[in-house]
Amino acid sequence: MKYMLIWRATDEGIAAMAGVDFEKMLETIGRYNDEMIRAGVLVAAEGLAGPDEGVVVDYSAEPPVVTDGPYGETKELFGGFYILNVASKQEAIEWAKRAPSVGPGFKTEIRRVTTIDEFPQDNEWIQKERAWREATGQL
Repeated sequence: MKYMLIWRATDEGIAAMAGVDFEKMLETIGRYNDEMIRAGVLVAAEGLAGPDEGVVVDYSAEPPVVTDGPYGETKELFGGFYILNVASKQEAIEWAKRAPSVGPGFKTEIRRVTTIDEFPQDNEWIQKERAWREATGQL
């Protein structure tokens, strides 16, 4: 099963990271990533650019309203994610608990990634997506 680990940080957490040596942080996270690679569970991992580079598309109005970041109303921002292929939710939790460079102001949300097999297989759009996934080697 695939699980997404979504790293979230408050302003407090982000401020705490400001004093961390960048090279040391890369080494610490690199070791964690290497551990997951060697265990055969890491599928993908990416960090996200800061909120000042992002936008929000709000669908509450017609047409949707686009707002540039940073976002004053957001208490926690996603900073990056991992996708792991593990046997269970508990295994995903155990990997998240081992993450380095975390503390007050940081949280990890863990969500199962659904598979195409969970959708109605007689739906034409699911069939088209399945064909695309097969053609691109994703299935």
